[in-house]
Amino acid sequence: MTSLFSNADLASLAFFVLAWLLYHFAVESEFFGKKSLNSLMHQFRNAWMANMLEREERIVDTQIMSSLQNGTAFFASTSLFAIGGSLALLRATDDVLKVFSDLPLGLDTSRGLWELKVSGIVIIFVYAFFKFAWAYRLFNYGAILIGATDRIHDRSTQRAVTTTKGLADVLTDAGTQFNRGQRAFFFALAYVGWFVSPAVFIIATAASVSVMLQRQFLSNSRHAVAALLGEHHSTERTDD
Repeated sequence: MTSLFSNADLASLAFFVLAWLLYHFAVESEFFGKKSLNSLMHQFRNAWMANMLEREERIVDTQIMSSLQNGTAFFASTSLFAIGGSLALLRATDDVLKVFSDLPLGLDTSRGLWELKVSGIVIIFVYAFFKFAWAYRLFNYGAILIGATDRIHDRSTQRAVTTTKGLADVLTDAGTQFNRGQRAFFFALAYVGWFVSPAVFIIATAASVSVMLQRQFLSNSRHAVAALLGEHHSTERTDD
């Protein structure tokens, strides 16, 4: 199998895997991850669940859960379509290679190398589907837990604090699985660069990681959420 890959192919693939692992560490580690947009949103899930406990009618909460479930279901379905399209490329390898060879830039690759590359993108989309499917299930569990939770008038009690944390943790786990599935989509787009050349593969991977890091740590949305979080904490201290 290694004979099918040139040194440039192996280097670009190693760069891709390393970039994925480093991004995962940057966003989800205890130290760096706390500063990410994803981590800040977890604190708003805590606030959401604390407010939910005091509501007698939870129509707003069920509408939010429905929106989250629908979005997750859409991406799970999209993953299945992407898997089907990728498998279709495997069945039509000869036709696809002929089309690419006739393009102005051309595509110099063997049948075996093409099939291995397509198999890789199939694996990425299968991974994404499992993440989205599990996220959808966790959102279902979250909806059930919200429906089973009694109204608690005083959010400062130990029961209220424990309930809020438990519900928020379930929803955050669902959000984490969703984010991992969406991350796979971004890396799949970078992976397409490998079909052109190893150099394009590396550039596309670096560009994708840069965009995702910018959104998590330097985007306007991240700064806005951080400001809202500071205002929220300030209001809580005033209320206390």
